[in-house]
Amino acid sequence: MIVTRTPFRITLGGGGTDLPSFYREHGGYVFTMAINKYMYICLNRRPLAAPKIVIRYSNVETVDSIEEIKHPLAREALKLHDVRDHIELTSIADMPAKAGLGSSGAYTVGLLTAIRAYKRMPGAPQEVAEEACRIEIDILKDPVGKQDQYIAALGGFQELDIAKDGRVTATAAPVDFVMVNELVSKARMYYTGIQRSARAVLKAQSDAAAKEARPDHQRVVDSLLKIKGLGREIRTAFADRDLDRFAVLMDQHWMHKRAMSPGISLSVLDQLYDQTKKDFGVLGGKIIGAGGGGFVMLYSTKRGRELDEFMAGHRMPRVSFFPSMQGAKVVTDMSPFDDFDAVR
Repeated sequence: MIVTRTPFRITLGGGGTDLPSFYREHGGYVFTMAINKYMYICLNRRPLAAPKIVIRYSNVETVDSIEEIKHPLAREALKLHDVRDHIELTSIADMPAKAGLGSSGAYTVGLLTAIRAYKRMPGAPQEVAEEACRIEIDILKDPVGKQDQYIAALGGFQELDIAKDGRVTATAAPVDFVMVNELVSKARMYYTGIQRSARAVLKAQSDAAAKEARPDHQRVVDSLLKIKGLGREIRTAFADRDLDRFAVLMDQHWMHKRAMSPGISLSVLDQLYDQTKKDFGVLGGKIIGAGGGGFVMLYSTKRGRELDEFMAGHRMPRVSFFPSMQGAKVVTDMSPFDDFDAVR
């Protein structure tokens, strides 16, 4: 039995510029942070008396071959590494799916890490991240970027510079414990209870950025160019230890993101956001992820407890988090050594 643990993430700046439709023309930049909310993948080799493949997630699949698996990420990850043994694969997450925390990227990276441990073929984090990108972007043609896979594999605070040819340069950003404590006390995360498909939001953005004939093409591209620049400014604010500046930039970041599409935000969230700025001194905020629901982050310097009560009154409870400095890792490997030749 092999168990892996892979962190979810919160984008701090530059989100959306990591999609191929944008970076292939302009290059991308994302500043992002892994958090201590995790995806767990358990991969277990089944006994010969049970000659089936079992995949457990929100559904349960029992199939004879990997080609029959309906879960696209599981199917393509197993095919990529030609794992055709009778295995049982189970995923469990600390946070709900479709909530803007990079769950699909965490799942793919965690599964690939488990498969590599199973085959005794460990890889560097960047290698695993690129495999995950290949599955999601190239094979499945999902309208996703490269941020989720890289931060899931690397952990910590990362700057991701994405060249026009898709190559990613990841640079770890040093953030000390004092600053981390300030960040988690002031940048508060709330669950809206609204689940949405990030793919729908991202596909609309990707199509607009890629197709010059669309009437919203230039508006989306201009917004993403500004978001890219704000991502770099947010990284500078962290380097300067100026989190209040980060909050102000986050507010600008969110205004530009909202301008791309009416589906990114919701009127009820916009109204709450405006009210929290007026009544609770919130300096900045954002919907985490592609938009449309999931989690929101609000930065409050003084009235955090009152803000928590206000959001809870609107059925949006606070969810605590802390940065996770480790990326995907194997936490349990109980495969017997004498099975090596069988799975190699």
